[in-house]
Amino acid sequence: MNVIAKSALVRFWEGQPKGEPRRAAQAAFTQWHTAASDASWNNFDALKHTFNSADYVGNGKVVFDVGGNKYRLVGLVAYRTKRIYVLFVGTHADYDRIDVTVL
Repeated sequence: MNVIAKSALVRFWEGQPKGEPRRAAQAAFTQWHTAASDASWNNFDALKHTFNSADYVGNGKVVFDVGGNKYRLVGLVAYRTKRIYVLFVGTHADYDRIDVTVL
């Protein structure tokens, strides 16, 4: 899958406090990006084989638990074109404050 855009992940982890918080976020999102980029899903069931904790929230949007559920990523997954458009990256607490239906 082609992740559009990795820069959103980098902006997030670079915005974390230096030291362990930044390293943890970078490691978690790098691992997610590698797994997603290596995948070639045709449907949500195939995606679930890679990311078992992912949730489909409608209109092509999928919520991924990243870093042991410490972080959340919302992506618009286009199976036909093999793309994931990153709509939101944040902590679990940040995610709890948004309305995913308006992304």
